[in-house]
This record gives sequence, C-alpha cells and structure tokens, in this order.
Amino acid sequence: MSESNSNNITIERKHSHVEICLHGDVAFNRKTTGFERFDFEHNALPEICFSDIDLSTTFLDKKISAPLMISSMTGGYSEAAALNRHLAEAAEHFRIPLGVGSMRQVLENSSYRESFAIVRKYAPSVQIFANIGAPEIAKGLTDTEISTMLELLQADGLIVHLNAAQEIFQPEGNTDFRHVLEQLSIITAKIPIPVIVKEVGCGISASAALRLIEAGVKVIDVAGAGGISWQKVEEIRYTRQFGQETRFSTPALEELLNWGIPTAQCLLDISALRKEHSAFKTIEIIASGGIQCGTDIAKSLALGAQIAASARCMLKALHQGVLKETIATWLNDLRTVMFLTGSANIEQLRNTSLIIKQ
Repeated sequence: MSESNSNNITIERKHSHVEICLHGDVAFNRKTTGFERFDFEHNALPEICFSDIDLSTTFLDKKISAPLMISSMTGGYSEAAALNRHLAEAAEHFRIPLGVGSMRQVLENSSYRESFAIVRKYAPSVQIFANIGAPEIAKGLTDTEISTMLELLQADGLIVHLNAAQEIFQPEGNTDFRHVLEQLSIITAKIPIPVIVKEVGCGISASAALRLIEAGVKVIDVAGAGGISWQKVEEIRYTRQFGQETRFSTPALEELLNWGIPTAQCLLDISALRKEHSAFKTIEIIASGGIQCGTDIAKSLALGAQIAASARCMLKALHQGVLKETIATWLNDLRTVMFLTGSANIEQLRNTSLIIKQ
C-alpha cells in the first residue's frame, strides 16, 4: 500500500470513529459497567456545609480541581483541530487533565500535527497526555518518534492504549501484539514522565495490571466494559466497507461485540491487587468505560480509583454545544453525593463504603 493510500485510510478511520461514536448504536447491550450494583449509605447527619465541599485532589503529584479527566478522543485530521481546541478549553476552564487521541498519524505524516499541538495552546496549565497504541509500541518506537509525540504536546505523561478486540474487528486492524510488555519496559525506563496504560472498553484484569506494573507503568486506566464497544464501532465500519459479509458465526458475534470486564469489576480487582502488593501502593487507577454522570465518578472513587475519565459523553456534549455545562452538572452530582455521605473532601469520599445491592 502506498504512503498516500495509508494516510487516506487513517484519516477516513479517524473521521468515521467520531461520526459513529456520535450517532451509531455502539453501546454494550448485554453488559453494564456494574455501578448499578452499588449504593452509598445515606448520612442523615452530614455535619458539613454543601458550599464548603472540596472537589480538588491530586493526580500524578499535581493538584487538579476535580477527579475527572477528559479522556482520549481524536486528532490527526483537519476537523479534529477544532474539536481538540474546545476540549482543551474545557480542561483549562475546569483545571482537569486531558488525553489526546492516538498520535500514530503524527508519526506517519506531519500534515496534521497542529490538530494535536493546539491542545497545549488552549490548555497551558493542565496535565496533557500523549497517546499511542499497543501495536505501535510492540514494533518499537524510536527515540525520535517518542520525542516528537511528547514535545508536540509538552506532555505530562504518555498513554498507551490496549485495543486487541478493536484491532480484531477493524477492517485494516493490526493484530500483532507480540513484545508489547518488552517494549513498554524499555519506554518506561527511558522517558522522564509516567506511562499510563488504558484499555479502550474491554477492561484490564488484575493479572494484566500486575504485569503492566512490573513493566514500570505508573497508572492503570481500566476502561472497562459498559460504555462504548469499539468492536461495534469497527463492525459498523466493516459492514459499510464489505456489506453483509461476515467473519464470525452469529452467536459468537453477539458475544464478541459485548466482550469485556465491567468497569466496576476491574476497579474492585485492581484495588485488591494494590492492597496485596505493598510495592504497588503508589500505582494510580483511572476509572473509565461508561462513566455517564457524577454519581459514577463518586462510585469509582469509592471503588479505588484516583480519578474517573470520560470520552463519548464529552464528545456528545461538545457536539451539542454543552460541554462545559455537562462537566459542571457532573461535578454538582459529585458534590451532592459527597454532601449526602458526609464527605467534605475527595479523600473522605474514597474512604466511604459502598453497599452491595441484594
């Protein structure tokens, strides 16, 4: 395939990902995040003032105004610059972290670097995280490629996304996941900023998290099942490209489209891992995968996360012109849960026990 054809496919893929996530039926339909299994115990005597509740916390040793991150979405094509500008403006306004979409395009073609660089221009003071996929990590990144990504954003960390299920379904997917851990170990030892590893919607198990931590990863973003099924996104793209041609049996397809570990279960399992292994107590956890409101954020923290992150809801809110209003509403949700549990700050909320529904 020629370089120009490869570039066109990448641009088409990024365009269609955004369009399908905005308008397609890409949610899990046989699996939920698991948050609905839990309730907070109501505190009839909170003994705090609602207006005094403090949402600020720290993430990777930096103070942030709320335990929420705008998760990785897009970049690498012309329209993405405007999207990333608005996302960056919102992150700066609320003083919360922001992750960019896959920067593979930056390494393949310099034409759309501005669609990523614009993020730092409009979010000069908050944490910004670069992003690259496991297949690119597996084949090995040069020092120049790593520097290009990090310097373009003045990045505070590097996100590596694990997307094996997505790549299986993607028409042009790369399914060679050999040497990911080996190359991750090389990168974590080499770069001066933390490496975050995230799934893209199928979740990270405790055993996988343990191997990642041993490779030097500092943050696990569970990105569990219950939000977007990237298998469904890619199945839509595959059907558009090849019609009704099928690659899977009908019963298997339904299961594979809903493949993954629910977000809440990932949090429970990895939080238990942190308690069992004292050397890993400093590892931070991001809860993502189906975060839809401030009560989801609150439950994530009570289940062991440092912060929560959202992509699709943020993208939809941006498309509707209500991104800042949506974030403000979520933070009001969170503050309300804190008031009703008597939690004056985020640390107290993290120490609040959840009730498992019968």
